Amino acid sequence: MLAWWRRRRENRRLQTLHLTAAHWEAAIADWPVAARYQGEARARLRELSLRLLLRKEFVGIHGLAIDDAMRLRIATMAAVPVLELGLGWYDDWVTVLVYPDAFIPSHDREDEFGIVHTDREPLTGETSAQGPVLLSWADVQDANGEDAYNVVIHEMAHKLDLCGAGGTNGAPPLHPGMDPAAWAAAFTAAWEDLDAREAAGREGPIDPYALQDAGEFFAVVSECFFEAPQRLAVAWPDLYGQLRSFYRQDPLNGS
Repeated sequence: MLAWWRRRRENRRLQTLHLTAAHWEAAIADWPVAARYQGEARARLRELSLRLLLRKEFVGIHGLAIDDAMRLRIATMAAVPVLELGLGWYDDWVTVLVYPDAFIPSHDREDEFGIVHTDREPLTGETSAQGPVLLSWADVQDANGEDAYNVVIHEMAHKLDLCGAGGTNGAPPLHPGMDPAAWAAAFTAAWEDLDAREAAGREGPIDPYALQDAGEFFAVVSECFFEAPQRLAVAWPDLYGQLRSFYRQDPLNGS
C-alpha cells in the first residue's frame, strides 16, 4: 500500500516538473551510451531519470549553479545502472553534491581494512554508506563512450555495492540464480590478469586504479561495462557475463 501511494504521489509530481522529452534529449544528446537505448527502453530510461530527480536533491558547491540540463544528465547516468533493477537500490541516500571540478575532501578516509588515510588528494567523486554522492561536474562531462570512464556510474556502483554486507567490497547483493562462487572466480581472475599486466608494464582494459581494492575494482569494471562493453567482453568474458546477469542488461548487444 505504501509503495502504491508513493508512486501515485510521484506521478502527480512528475506533471509539475515541466521537463519535456525534448529537454531530456538535449541534456544527454552528446553522451554516446544514451544512444544505445531506443524505443521502449529509452522511454523507461527517461521516466526513471525524472523519478530520480524527484527523489534526490542536487546541490552545487563552490558557487556552481545547477541547471535542469545538468540535473537531467547526472540523473540519466545514474539511472542507467538501475534501469532493470529499480530505484529502490538508491533508497538510502538523498543528496548529490556537485563541484565544478576535482575537489579535496575535508575528512579522513577509512579503507576496507579499517586503515584511516589522511591524504588530501583531489577526488573526482566520492560516496559513503547512507551519505551523499559527491561529483566533479568537469568529470561528469568527460564521459564519452571511449575511455571507459564515467564518474557517475562509478559512484552509483559504489552505492549498489553498499547494499550488500561489508561495505564497498565488490560484493553487491546478487539476484536469485546467480552463483556467488562464479562471481568471485570471475572477479578474481580479472583482478589477477590486470595485476599481471600492470606489473609487466602492459596496458589493461580498465584503469589500474581498480586495483586499489575490491570495491574500486567493481566500480571501475561497471564503468567499462556500460561505456566500453566490447573492451570488457573481449578481455574478460566471464566477468562481462557476471555483470550482464547482475545489471540485467547486455550493452554489447544494445539491450
